[in-house]
Amino acid sequence: MVRLFKHYVPYAVLFLGLLDVLLLFAAADFAWTIRAHQIGMEVEPIGNRLLPLVSFALALQTAMLAVGVYSAEALQSLRFAAARLLVAISLGVILLSVLYFMLPGTTLWRSNSLYAMLLSFGMLMSMRVALQRLFGGEAFKRRVLILGAGQRALRISKLAERDGAGFVVVGHVEMSEGQSVIPTAIARSHIDNLADHVVRLSASEVVLAIEERRNAMPLSDLIRLRTTGVHVNEVSSFLERETGRIDLRSTNPSWLIFSDGFTSGRRLSSVLKRVFDIVASLVLLVVALPLILFGSIAVKLDSKGPAFFRQTRVGLFGEHFQLVKLRSMRTDAEADGKAKWAEKDDPRVTRVGKWIRLLRIDELPQIWSVLKGDMSFVGPRPERPEFVADLEEKLLYYSERHMVKPGITGWAQINYPYGASLQDARAKLEYDLYYAKNYTPFLDILILLQTLRVVLWPEGAR
Repeated sequence: MVRLFKHYVPYAVLFLGLLDVLLLFAAADFAWTIRAHQIGMEVEPIGNRLLPLVSFALALQTAMLAVGVYSAEALQSLRFAAARLLVAISLGVILLSVLYFMLPGTTLWRSNSLYAMLLSFGMLMSMRVALQRLFGGEAFKRRVLILGAGQRALRISKLAERDGAGFVVVGHVEMSEGQSVIPTAIARSHIDNLADHVVRLSASEVVLAIEERRNAMPLSDLIRLRTTGVHVNEVSSFLERETGRIDLRSTNPSWLIFSDGFTSGRRLSSVLKRVFDIVASLVLLVVALPLILFGSIAVKLDSKGPAFFRQTRVGLFGEHFQLVKLRSMRTDAEADGKAKWAEKDDPRVTRVGKWIRLLRIDELPQIWSVLKGDMSFVGPRPERPEFVADLEEKLLYYSERHMVKPGITGWAQINYPYGASLQDARAKLEYDLYYAKNYTPFLDILILLQTLRVVLWPEGAR
């Protein structure tokens, strides 16, 4: 993987993205040339139409990022990729239309755009078919040797078996750490030279995944591997990179303290984030006002009670604030006064509430909380104080998620389906910690784009 602005991007995805941009640019230029010949217009040098070609390529590339064209499913399934590409091209039409209205002359003509989009779909799909036939499912995967044969090593092996995994495990080395759970592991004592063993397996990376490090660190082996040019990684860092979350089962306090991340030198990024929140919330409040008004009327007509409800949530540094949403549950949802998790097909949700949750209209009033500064557009979801107090007792590092401002959408929301159990809270915490550790404006932009995918393909809104 390559690290861009502290966020890991698989080489295969980066390579595919660059190819896509080039193909989109070429499709736009071919479309321009075809249309010019049709109307008898002279084809000018490419430099005279460079801006429309670039705007077309960037608009469609943005739409492709937003709808998940580079997700694991789209990389593995041509049918899935075709569906996402069609949606991306449709969104590209809308984006280019808005751009044409705001900045005439910066985009292709409508007839050019039609040809360009048809060519884009054909070229992008043809390229994906060709790559799959040439390289198959193992294309661009890194070859990893694991030092360890316990539960941590087994977890990495299972991770490699998932669809879309960016690596393949080429072997395990048992490091005399206790009971082995991997029958195919080779004992370290049976390997004369570990560096030569790595070369024979053509491994590009070695991962240290022993169960107990105390007095068991193979320092001489690690030094030899590192000085011979092999990339050596530690299990917590490896899992962070491959899963996009902080794995709580393998993480210890020293790793969190000494690993890269949680930097204080991001004041400029925080200022830019706040400026964006203010400008975007002002614009969106104006745009969303009719939807909020329509939703509030529908809620009032559907069930007794106020259209809006306010609830105390935990924000930055553990401070409490009032969160405002459109009411989607009955007013007696918590008649006993006890806080309850939302459930799948929750019977407390009203008829209108089901739809405004599915369309995310109930979330729109939170834009006001963003404008006030209680929340940001991107960040961990704010929880109720009752849940926070319970989760802080049961989950290590839970309070650390409050070191960043809560958000309407977040890294956990686009990567993990909605859940309301302790196990779900642990999984979402791992994503929240990854965001807090690796926050950059680039990651915020990626989350905002991917939120569109979640809205278009909802996975259990509650």
